[in-house]
Order: sequence, then C-alpha cells, then structure tokens
Amino acid sequence: MDATALDTSFWLTVAGIGCLLAMSAFFSGSETALTAASRAKLRAQADRGSSGAEAALKVTEDSERMIGALLLGNNVVNILAASLATALLTRLFGDSGVALATLVMTTMVLIFGEVLPKTYAITNAEKAASVVAPLVRVMIVVFSPLVTLVRALVRGLLRLVGVRADPETKFLALREEIVGAIALGHSEGAVEKEDRDRLLGALDLSDRTVEEIMLHRRQIEMIDADLTPDQIITQALASPHTRLPVYRGDDENILGVIHAKDLLREVDRLIRGSDGGLAQISELDVLKVAMKPYFVPETTALDEQMRQFLKRRTHFALVVDEYGALQGLITLEDILEEIVGEITDEFDLPADAVLKRAENGDYIVEGAMTIRDLNRAMDWGLPDDEANTVAGLVIHEAQTIPNEGQAFSFHGFRFEVAAKRENRLTKLKVRPL
Repeated sequence: MDATALDTSFWLTVAGIGCLLAMSAFFSGSETALTAASRAKLRAQADRGSSGAEAALKVTEDSERMIGALLLGNNVVNILAASLATALLTRLFGDSGVALATLVMTTMVLIFGEVLPKTYAITNAEKAASVVAPLVRVMIVVFSPLVTLVRALVRGLLRLVGVRADPETKFLALREEIVGAIALGHSEGAVEKEDRDRLLGALDLSDRTVEEIMLHRRQIEMIDADLTPDQIITQALASPHTRLPVYRGDDENILGVIHAKDLLREVDRLIRGSDGGLAQISELDVLKVAMKPYFVPETTALDEQMRQFLKRRTHFALVVDEYGALQGLITLEDILEEIVGEITDEFDLPADAVLKRAENGDYIVEGAMTIRDLNRAMDWGLPDDEANTVAGLVIHEAQTIPNEGQAFSFHGFRFEVAAKRENRLTKLKVRPL
C-alpha cells in the first residue's frame, strides 16, 4: 500500500462512506420503526399532544409510498457507499481491493446499516417512529415523483401475474388483527378467558344475526287474550318473565306485549280506585295495558338490533321471517349475554341443567344449547356456520334425524343422542376424541 495515497481525498472519502452508512442506518431503522409501530399506541400518544406520533400516523397512512421512499433512499446510499469503498480500496490495494471492499462493506452495512438500527427500532418502535416521522415526511415529498413512477411500474408488473394491490386491505384486516392479538394474549396468559370471551363477543356482534340467539317460538310463553282476568293474572304471576306476548285465537296473531308492572298497576287501579273492589277484577282488559308489539326481521345484525333497542327505549322484540311468520323473540339481555356471558337471576335454570358431566367423562348437553355457548363454556371450537344449536349441528352432519342411542363422530368429537322427543334431540352426550 502506498502511504502517499492517504491524502486529503482519502479521508474525505472515508468520511463520506461513514455518512452514507449513517444514512443507511436511518433509512433501515425508520422503515422498521414505522412498520412495526402500533397505530393504536401512536394514536394514544397523538391524543396526548405528541406531534411526532401525529406525524407518524400521517406517514403510515400510505405505507406503500412510505416504504418506496425509504427503500429508494436506502438503496441509493448503500450502492454509493459500496462504490466509494471499491474505488478507495482499489486505489490502495489494486485489483484485490474489489474483493476487500465487498467484504468490508458487507460487514459494515450488515452491522451498522441493518441489524443495529433495526434491532433498536423494533425495541422502541413507537418512540423511534415519532422521532423519524417528520424527516421521513420531507423525504417522501422530495422523492414523490420517482416513487410514484416506481409504484406504477410495480403495480403494472403485479397485474401481469394476476395480483392486484388493494389499499383498503389493511383497513379490512384491522378486525382480524385485533382478534388475533386477543387470542395470542390469551394463549400466552396475558388475557384471561373471561376477558377474551367478552372482547371477542363484542367484536362478533356485527357478524351475528338475531336468528342465531333468539328464543325459538316453541319456547315462548304467551298469554291468550281470551282467558279470564283471574287466569291472566295467575299466569303472569307464575311466569319467570316480566314481559309476555298477548295473542288471540292463533299464536301467530300477536296483539301486544304485556309488562307485569303495567298489569299490576291496572289491577291496583281496579281494586283501589274510587269505585274499586275485588269484583272489579272481572273488568280487566289485558289489551288495554299491553304495549304495541315490536317486530324485527331474523336477519338483523346484533349490533344494529342493540342500537335499535337503545334508540326505541325498549328491551323486547318479536322475530319474524321473510314471510312475516313468527320465529321467536329477542331481548336486550340476550345480546348483552353474547358479550358478558350468561346473566342469571333467581328464575333462571342452574347452569348444570344445560351442561353437566357424566361419570364416564361425557358431557350431557341440552340439544337446544347454542354451539357458541358450548364453545365458550368448554373452550372448544365446534363450527356454527351451518347450525345454531348442538342438536342442529348433529342433524346437519348426520343428514337425518337420528334415533336415541345413535352416535356420530365429526369435528374431533363424539356425539351420542341421549334423549329424543318427537323430532327434537333434547339431550346429547358429547366427548372430545
């Protein structure tokens, strides 16, 4: 090596390579920080007054443009640094300087231009993103024409192989990202099962319909308007429900919904009024105090139905199909139970009445129990796409109405019909295989 080669131009070139490596570290670290930073955390910081976090949010709105500008800058400085190092070392060592420059620059770029800045950026993603975002915004504006050209070229090449870039994809995938984060947190022990169920239940409201959780018409308790006042009062008092539909003639002919408190007020008025007395009970007109029935289609999404309940200031709706036929009823409590789990009071059946375990390890399940409730109770993963209840799932998979004692195996579980009434599977034995 010629000592005279270590002149001013040599040291200027070394300084230039050092600056280019620092710029490479900035571009690499910025790319990692801005892509790894949580937009939710950045939004929280921006709401607290962080201008850097606000800038980071704006920069990451168009991630394709941001990454294009950063990659463009990173490649330019890396290639320029490698070229300067090759020229410098060739001047010092001749032809062998090319191999030496490749070795030196690969090591320098790998350590100082890639691994070191990216490791720091991953460790402090939101903090680093807030710091670099203002500079990156300026760089995006400067490189905008070239980045736009490159992006158009890339999209054209992708279309040739049948791939279309959809800028809305990240927004559509936000829900899946949240669901995945909750599931991952539960699997790692950071989120309790009850918290996971509540969070996922709230997220699922928009994807589930009234039909999936309604009380079927077979189970609805109704009051016949043609009954005597004494019979109506007795039935209302004996019922565990405070709201009861009132019909006349045919149970499809719903005339109203009676609230136990309204019925009590009317009885009190008849007995304790100016001309009141026990004999006045015979004048009780249940339809006079009944509320107008509220009907909803069975395809209504649960989140929309909850909004309607709150807007109308009512908690009770009758569910009809596309032909107007009564299918069931739904209450605000039913929707809330999809989020917080079963809400029980002194009138509800105990939990072991719908799900209990036999001595041989089988689970005795009510056929009318919903698949979703069973999955939440046992942390199972039975599909509920084709059926809402456990009995419905068995019938769907068996493609017939099985007889008592028949057993089937599907989805990793064994199902045995324990009890049957007419065409309904009332009890099933379920066991994971």
